[in-house]
Amino acid sequence: MGTAQQQDRHVGKKRLLSLLTAAAVTFAASVVFVTGAGPAAADPVAECTATKGAIVAVDFGPFRGGVVRGCDTTPTTGYALLHEGGFTTEGTQHDGDGFICRIGTGSFNSGTQYPTPATEDCVLTPQATAYWSYWIASPGQDSWSYSPLGAMSRKPQAGDVDAWVFGGTDVGGSTGRPTFTPDEVRAGGGATPGPSEDPTVPAGKIDVTAAGRWVSGQLREGTHVADEGSDTPNDFLTTEAAYALAAANGKGSALDKVVTHLADRTDAYAYPAGAEEPPAAPAAARLALLAEITEGDPRDFGGHDLLGDLAENVCPAGPESGSPTPGCTAKGDFHGATYADGQALAVLALLRGGVERPAGTEERLTQLVCQDGSVTGILLSPGEYCDGDPATTGLVALVLDEAGGHEAAVAKMRTYLKKAQLKSGAFPVDNMSTTGSVAATSYAAQALRALGDGDATDAAVAWLSREQLDDGGFGFDEGATDAALYATAPAVLAGAGTDLVRLVAKAPEPTDPPTTPPATGGPTTKPTTRPPGVGPDLKKGVGFLTHPANLLQGRYYDDGAGQGQAEFGMTIDGAFALAATGHDNNALRTIVDFLSGGGKDRTGRTLVDWSGIGGKYAQGGRIGKAALLAQAVERDPRDFGGRDLIAAVTDAVCEKPSTAPDRSCPAKGAYTHSPSVFAQSLGIIAQVRAGEEKAAEAPIAYLASLQHASSGAWPSLIPSTGDSDVDSTAMAAMTLDLVPGDAHAAAVDKSLAWIAARQLPDGGFPGASGNSVNSAALAVQGLSLDAEKYDKQITKALKFLASQQNKDGGFNVAKEGQRGSDIRASAQAVGGATGISFGTLSRSLKGTTPNPVPSSSTPVIVTPGDSAGGGGIVNADGRGGGGGLASTGAQALGLAAAAAVLVLAGWRTVVTARNRRGAAAGGER
Repeated sequence: MGTAQQQDRHVGKKRLLSLLTAAAVTFAASVVFVTGAGPAAADPVAECTATKGAIVAVDFGPFRGGVVRGCDTTPTTGYALLHEGGFTTEGTQHDGDGFICRIGTGSFNSGTQYPTPATEDCVLTPQATAYWSYWIASPGQDSWSYSPLGAMSRKPQAGDVDAWVFGGTDVGGSTGRPTFTPDEVRAGGGATPGPSEDPTVPAGKIDVTAAGRWVSGQLREGTHVADEGSDTPNDFLTTEAAYALAAANGKGSALDKVVTHLADRTDAYAYPAGAEEPPAAPAAARLALLAEITEGDPRDFGGHDLLGDLAENVCPAGPESGSPTPGCTAKGDFHGATYADGQALAVLALLRGGVERPAGTEERLTQLVCQDGSVTGILLSPGEYCDGDPATTGLVALVLDEAGGHEAAVAKMRTYLKKAQLKSGAFPVDNMSTTGSVAATSYAAQALRALGDGDATDAAVAWLSREQLDDGGFGFDEGATDAALYATAPAVLAGAGTDLVRLVAKAPEPTDPPTTPPATGGPTTKPTTRPPGVGPDLKKGVGFLTHPANLLQGRYYDDGAGQGQAEFGMTIDGAFALAATGHDNNALRTIVDFLSGGGKDRTGRTLVDWSGIGGKYAQGGRIGKAALLAQAVERDPRDFGGRDLIAAVTDAVCEKPSTAPDRSCPAKGAYTHSPSVFAQSLGIIAQVRAGEEKAAEAPIAYLASLQHASSGAWPSLIPSTGDSDVDSTAMAAMTLDLVPGDAHAAAVDKSLAWIAARQLPDGGFPGASGNSVNSAALAVQGLSLDAEKYDKQITKALKFLASQQNKDGGFNVAKEGQRGSDIRASAQAVGGATGISFGTLSRSLKGTTPNPVPSSSTPVIVTPGDSAGGGGIVNADGRGGGGGLASTGAQALGLAAAAAVLVLAGWRTVVTARNRRGAAAGGER
């Protein structure tokens, strides 16, 4: 199968050893769980079962402790579960108790809370590289999901398992997941039973689910496999992982992340010599197959027509012609195929894509069939010695059987495979070996199944099932103890009863249909060619946002009852939504008067306190957000809330990076305490709209430098963690589109193309919480910068948003997960559906009535049970705003981990679509 197998054979064992070494921080031979016995009178863990209560586990491994469990037989929220389970917590000074900054338990070090003040002062939200992240698993699930809701908003169900892990994670929680499984938490320790011990997996069958979990665990940041001991992406193994995930799990956000990463790597992987040169055939073929497997477009993957380039780059002749072409061993080779598997996969990619195979390409495979019926792994030149192997034979037999017209060659290969099978059911790695090889057995099993040899296939799969390791993975050879990705990936396909010819990533069966049919009504702020009624009902959405049970005296509260801290960031989000639609200017005036008049919440905090203006912890993104609201409603941002917000934003521009332990400035041109692309964008927009282009030059340059050159996307965090985020890319595009001149036009164009390519089949877009309402709404705003070009994508996204609107007018956080109307998601959906960009958002408040600013002692009257029309209100936004980290008690939404440090508190805002080119021509910015 080429050199890749040997490469992974070498590095696979080292990779697993390094993972085990890392895991030893928390594990000895296996996980040791301690039952929590903290200050709260926790229920005995044994009382929490699959039908009663919920269990929480906290990993104190980074602090030289173990994993401590707790139980709550009647949990109300994830926050309550943590406390009732025997743990104590401390929030941040700025954001309150809801942002969980420290956790302690009486079962470890006398109840000391970690991290200690020596390493984290818990004043502002902790940085995304060192915080308590929140993970969840429902009954029956044995893999963790990064919680889309914060602990204060999540309502655990019977049998749920929660976990808290200290460390770092990127957007969406693709890294930093627990090193133990939910089943281990439920059982209380020990290794997860191996496949042979799992009663749900019949004898002789591969535990595909467990193997898929193992594959997922090999991904760095949830996106790619890297070479051992380095950060260099291994694109070959990443495609193998993607195939396995498609077979094991089908469609989903986990597979989407891997596909997106590979699309961004297309140039580096498939076109190493440059876009004008022939592609590396094996790489181009593997990416084309991935697009076909995931129902994408192989003719537009990573900006390339992979099928066209493969078909156009076939060797006209080999060395025998007297003028050999580099990368060609014979006529019919794909350029750079090198090995038989590359040639076979290129043929298969064209087959699956419905493209006629160039003359000689299939015949070239038949020339590799040796006298005994085996197929050699090397693209031999005519007359060379031929010695094949079962793995290559299995793959080539699959491809030629699918192509048709090669019955004699396929029959010869089938005969060879049946003879090569060992008594154990396994297949050897080559003709000289007498022991089984996992990869060879997997490919041979796939071929024999397709050729109708059921008994031989069953025997091969049964042998594979006995070789599956306790962690779900497979080693290279019979009796191996270390798992390797090259071996595990084809075994997953064999166990799932599929192969690369037939594999299609299937969507999971829907478990929760939309709450209501698509609502009527659509964007009212600009003309459109799309049919009326395509988008959500914006009037109903505004009704939800302004209902007295939600908007309390001009602000939203993180507890939904007006008894704690006002959520200033989410309050501004609501104001942006109202400004975008114009459906309730009086309610908008109420919010603006409260914020501009120095209104205090029940704890005495004001807009100034929330943004830190004038203090050590001034947060440039939050200040910019407040200034933007003033500009949007035609107030003076230089006198809003008693402060000059524009001067404050300018003062917050970093002149140079700060040095540890000060983490206020990640780079020159960033804003203080604003480590996210959203925060950076809000500050820039506020400065540019105020005419301070000169003062914004360094922030603009820094934002532009963060764009990924290959894809056009932006990361979520500052400094960049290398991820690519729809939400942040849309925000950055709107920001650079606002900058006068055309210096950033190409960057904006590239970013919009990237966003459009991320759209899911149902019209949604992937975000941290799954198929996210926030991400879809922000994508609409970004794509509306070039609405004519992206009208089709915008229409699909509006239909998706309509499908997530509930009867009360509010919106779900995402298509998956907990249902119910969420204030922040609703604000973003309402404003985003208009397509209006931050850069030109404007709403006059003339004709509205001034509102007296209520004092912090003014009682907030809420009717018990009033939920804006009967829909459940889920205030998933926590103290500190910005769509916090899951650990804040706030909803993660589209920025997840980034949002925790998103000092811009809310960042989900709305902006007006405008034709970038027309605006430049007219000189209006």
